[in-house]
Amino acid sequence: MRGRQTLRDRLEARIVKRRADVFLPREFRDLGGEDQVLRALRGLVRDGKLVRLGYGVYGRAETSRLSGEPILAARGGFIGAARQALDKLGVAWEPTEFEKAYNDGRSTQVPVNPAVRVKGRFVRRLKYQDAELRLER
Repeated sequence: MRGRQTLRDRLEARIVKRRADVFLPREFRDLGGEDQVLRALRGLVRDGKLVRLGYGVYGRAETSRLSGEPILAARGGFIGAARQALDKLGVAWEPTEFEKAYNDGRSTQVPVNPAVRVKGRFVRRLKYQDAELRLER
């Protein structure tokens, strides 16, 4: 006999079905109360199904074959996940001048640090391990 699904089970099922790599708690608002959803998301982070990228921003995780630890499993790595998060948060952004120059062939220097130019106000910090999204105004 199968019991009722817990909030955490429903959260996990919805995450598996979605194609996105970044999730915000408000996407799961219809499943339960805010505190319950946040508690379930923290549990998924603890179990290695998600990684926390910042306040209210979670990324899809997979287990590393080398270390066995959960790692970010986003297309485009951390910068790709950060850009998805900015889009979901409704923040207007564009690539930095260094990235535009590299993409246009005007420079051979590959931009290494994750950075975006933000249009408007945005003060959250998005971070994964040692990489932090740098914001340009």
